[in-house]
Amino acid sequence: MALTALIIYLLWAALAFGLRSWMQWRRTGDTGFRGGGLRPGTLQWWARLLFVAALVLGVAGPIAALAGLDPIGFLDHLAVQIAGTVLAAGGTAATLAAQTSMGASWRIGVDDNERTSLVTGGAFALARNPIFTAMIVTAAGLAAMVPNVVSLLGLVLSVAVIQLQVRAVEEPYLLRVHGDAYRGYAARVGRFLPGIGRLPRGTSPAS
Repeated sequence: MALTALIIYLLWAALAFGLRSWMQWRRTGDTGFRGGGLRPGTLQWWARLLFVAALVLGVAGPIAALAGLDPIGFLDHLAVQIAGTVLAAGGTAATLAAQTSMGASWRIGVDDNERTSLVTGGAFALARNPIFTAMIVTAAGLAAMVPNVVSLLGLVLSVAVIQLQVRAVEEPYLLRVHGDAYRGYAARVGRFLPGIGRLPRGTSPAS
């Protein structure tokens, strides 16, 4: 199961980052990556650093299992591993579908001086951050497939850094750029799941 988890992880990373960036470049001449010159110590800098750490732990979990690291006993069951495989595969497919919904507005990171279209259709009609939702599902599935301490730490860090990126970086940016249009959208649509995490209509961008 560890080898299967590693293959799914590498496939997910190749499709979600490599293929998607190539498709974006082919379509627009822009890879979609932002934040290359982040000032150390800023919230987005920390979010980027921790996100990279979460990615490293994500691949390290299956590798550690292949190297002989024992799983956590009460999670070491075939049913958990099968459920994890379904979640990981479904999360990978959902990541790609949500990225497709963004069209030319797809980005990794935020450029405060850039204004892209506010995407509210497709997967974004169900949740404001469906790509991140799918990534959490994928991480949860992989952790269930190889439930060792490394994989579980990677899952916890993934959830934490996604919360940081969304709440402290992306939502304030979208409020500044799109104003009332984003306020209305955020009041109707949940943050990660339908109906959960909607913002009050009077929400202001962080200073």
